[in-house]
Amino acid sequence: MVEQIEFSLPPFRRGFHLITDLVLKHLHELPDVGILQLFIKHTSAGICINENSAHEVLKDFDIFFNKLVPEGKYFYIHAEEGMDDMPGHIKSVLTGHSLHIPISQGKLNLGTWQGIYLCEFRNNGGSRKLVASIIS
Repeated sequence: MVEQIEFSLPPFRRGFHLITDLVLKHLHELPDVGILQLFIKHTSAGICINENSAHEVLKDFDIFFNKLVPEGKYFYIHAEEGMDDMPGHIKSVLTGHSLHIPISQGKLNLGTWQGIYLCEFRNNGGSRKLVASIIS
């Protein structure tokens, strides 16, 4: 059986934001065993799983991504949506747009220090839409 739930996250500032609890808030009771497939419906934001405790990790991610894919460079052809748009598209390719998380005993079977993150790459990205598919 597959259940699908589409929901929106509130706007977040640019950066990496722990959203595990926000995602769970939108889901019904999880099955005893299954898979949560999570998909973000945007091309300038991404989702990932990573460290859920040390906030310095998120700051380091932000620093690294901004050095790897800088804004305002002359070689970007797509620029009509702002200086942060094309870098946002490139960064979202690096983080990805979907996750698969096992469900065990009615809970997400994440590691002790793992959480789900919204990777917001725009200065004013606005609300972001996600689709959760629960496969049991």
